[in-house]
Amino acid sequence: MQGAKPYDIDKKVVYNAFMKVKSNGGGAGIDGVSIEKYEGNLKSNLYKLWNRMSSGSYFPKPVKLVEIPKTNGGKRPLGIPTIEDRVAQMTAVLLMLPKIEPHFHDDSYGYRPNRSAHDAIAKAQERCWKYAWVLDMDISKFFDTIDHRLLMKAVGKHINEKWILLYIERWIKVSYEKVDGERTVRNQGVPQGSVIGPVLANLFLHYGFDKWMTIKHPSILLERYADDTICHCRTEEEARKLLESVRARLRECKLELNEEKTKIVYCKTSRRKINYPNVMFDFLGFTFRPRRAIDKRHGESFTSFLPAISKKSAQEVRDKIKAWDLYRFQQFKLPVIAKMKNPIIAGWVNYYGKFGRTEFLKVMNYLNKTIARWAKKKFKGLKVGKGRSIYWLADVAQKNRTLFYHWKQGFVPYQRSCQ
Repeated sequence: MQGAKPYDIDKKVVYNAFMKVKSNGGGAGIDGVSIEKYEGNLKSNLYKLWNRMSSGSYFPKPVKLVEIPKTNGGKRPLGIPTIEDRVAQMTAVLLMLPKIEPHFHDDSYGYRPNRSAHDAIAKAQERCWKYAWVLDMDISKFFDTIDHRLLMKAVGKHINEKWILLYIERWIKVSYEKVDGERTVRNQGVPQGSVIGPVLANLFLHYGFDKWMTIKHPSILLERYADDTICHCRTEEEARKLLESVRARLRECKLELNEEKTKIVYCKTSRRKINYPNVMFDFLGFTFRPRRAIDKRHGESFTSFLPAISKKSAQEVRDKIKAWDLYRFQQFKLPVIAKMKNPIIAGWVNYYGKFGRTEFLKVMNYLNKTIARWAKKKFKGLKVGKGRSIYWLADVAQKNRTLFYHWKQGFVPYQRSCQ
């Protein structure tokens, strides 16, 4: 038929892909086109994209490279595709997910519908109570070292559409472009920050690790969130044998363990008395370690193995609060500041406040103290007398508990806790 396209792509899927990209937000790519600008001529832009994708003439633009500083002094490369390329990738993702999602491991939690980091943390906590030993795995530069041939082999097990296979090949090979215009050609890895990257990474580790574990080590339970993985073992010997086995398996998949960060951990409690050098590990922003707990039935204290916000995460939150520089906002009233900052505070409370509230309270105390210092500078009457600004803030919280999001969740200022 004249005018028929080589690839049959539903225009409605392309439109739905744009709506998903819009809801996810994010900045412009290398072409400088924002979501708002792209949407300004949406019908024409989506038609042109659909036309090129359907004809096989779609080629992604270079990915804008932003290097995010890491706490260890290194930098994490973050790729920002153009809005058009994000829509194209989302179009493929919407068609891929129904085909691959049912095959994923029950204990794979990252970037999957109806699963969250909290689910992984809760399951890890439960299993640390049952199993005394943990293999805390860290894959070195995972996203940057994924082998393209093995990746496409995994994709080909589930995806038959030739256009999806064609464009995945193009997306994973597209170059990075730095701010100075320098381009980096990629022959391995998937770009962090892309729409399709997490899906491809999950699929790679499904075959590279998850499915292999069910065959080679069916009795060992695990939680995996992207490349963050915890395995539960009954004995130290079992953990050591697993470590050697995993190391060999990853090398078969052309990956390497980060030997400095990978470790065997003893989940020490009141009932587990072995002296072992490693008794804590970090997982998804939380530190699991021995902590004091209370037996609610008998009112007695004991040592349990529990998660709470990690020192690294706590410091990152404090640094962001400090960077607000609230002293610059003397012209605003407290309700205005609350409205400005509550969305950010809500994100912290909803994530880190889920486990280990006592530890997270220390971070919220720092926030309350920062707000009190703002008040001390704004109101002359609070400048005299130690702790007066904290008393004032505690009084405000008592009268209007819903003003700040963390107050509403119980992290209210008190003079003792904030000094």
